[in-house]
Amino acid sequence: MSTVRKTITLTSNQSEWVKSRISSGDFTNDSEYIRDLIRRDQERQAEVEAIRNALIAGEKSGISDKSPQQIINETKERLAIHENASVYSTGGE
Repeated sequence: MSTVRKTITLTSNQSEWVKSRISSGDFTNDSEYIRDLIRRDQERQAEVEAIRNALIAGEKSGISDKSPQQIINETKERLAIHENASVYSTGGE
C-alpha cells in the first residue's frame, strides 16, 4: 500500500496528548497514533452506516403482524444461534 505524506497542525495540548500516548508505549510515533485514530473512525463510520441501513430496511419492511413477545423470542433464538456458531468457529467454550 502506498503512503502519502501529510502535514497536520495541532494545538499544544493536542501535541502533548500525542506525546503522552507515545511515551506510555501505546504507539511508537505520531503517525502510528494518527493512523490508529483514522482506522477507528472508519470502523465507527461503517457501524453507523450498517445501523442506518438496518433502520431503513426495517422501515421499508412495514408493520409486523407479530406480537412484541414473538419478536423478542425470535431475536433471542437468532442471537443464540449466532453465539453458538461463533463459539464453534473460534474453538471457544
